[in-house]
Amino acid sequence: MTTTSPQHAGREHALFDPASATIAIVTYNRSALLAKLLASIVRMDPHPGHVVIVDNASVDDTEEVVESFREQIPATIVYRRLETNTGGSGGFSEGMRVAYELGSTWMWLMDDDVEVLPDGLARMGAWAPRFKSIQGRRYDYDGSEFYWQYRLSIPLGIPIPFAPAGFDEARYREMNSGCFEGMFIHRDIVQKVGLPDPRFFIYWDDSVYGWLASRHTTAVIVDEFVLRRTREIRQWDMGVRHLNASSNAYRYYIMRNRGHMRHYFRTQGALRPLRFAMGTFLTFAKELIRLVFVERTVRGTSNLWRGLRDGRRIARDKTWQAMPPLA
Repeated sequence: MTTTSPQHAGREHALFDPASATIAIVTYNRSALLAKLLASIVRMDPHPGHVVIVDNASVDDTEEVVESFREQIPATIVYRRLETNTGGSGGFSEGMRVAYELGSTWMWLMDDDVEVLPDGLARMGAWAPRFKSIQGRRYDYDGSEFYWQYRLSIPLGIPIPFAPAGFDEARYREMNSGCFEGMFIHRDIVQKVGLPDPRFFIYWDDSVYGWLASRHTTAVIVDEFVLRRTREIRQWDMGVRHLNASSNAYRYYIMRNRGHMRHYFRTQGALRPLRFAMGTFLTFAKELIRLVFVERTVRGTSNLWRGLRDGRRIARDKTWQAMPPLA
């Protein structure tokens, strides 16, 4: 586990006020996992000023679990139960909106299937004086170091799977993507980019948001382990990398949301139609490989085709508009 801090962190860390940070959590029918995350927040030192919990219309005991932690967590808990399940995209959009309206300087987004390491906020805060869009590192369920694909090929619109995993003495790498499982972002950037787009429902939402953020600031992934996954996911060990199991919903949205991604690239002047189409083909092929080698089946391909069809409809929508800035 990494224990060092960035150069001159002791002097710079004083500029970061933990109370200015809000942890925004999205949950849906996983109260047992949420309880583990909230318990880890109890053990944090320092604590954030607020913890915002967005409940995507759960039908389990999520609300009771949240209430049981109000007296344990030395931060203000804000609980928002949505009337319908808006997916991770809608949940993070609402969580960021609430955190922004609370006046938070920093917003730390995460799913309910992770826990925060006790000094996680201190580690992120040590980088806050230097950068405004920061991604920390995560341990996987088995304690191994998780590799996140932090670079996008913008012409193709897909992650670069073999971007260097190691760090030099600078202990950070520039990124042009994002992951809502640990994104630590400043309100100045949120103001310029706007809220995450709830139309994605799930998948590509954080990649696009991180890319938009990187167009306004130097976005980085830092060599700081701050989270640990608490849910085991079936994987195919490819030697250098792992390929996780998926679901029919993910298969559908990973293809459908290429339509939204295409619009965002177009509005930013970054769309290269032929190469983006090649990226869509490669995404389709990757999901077929995932089906065969991770899930040991070919059932589920219909969801890829449906997503591809609906994504084309979105791409042809002349009325489509990007999420507006908050300025």
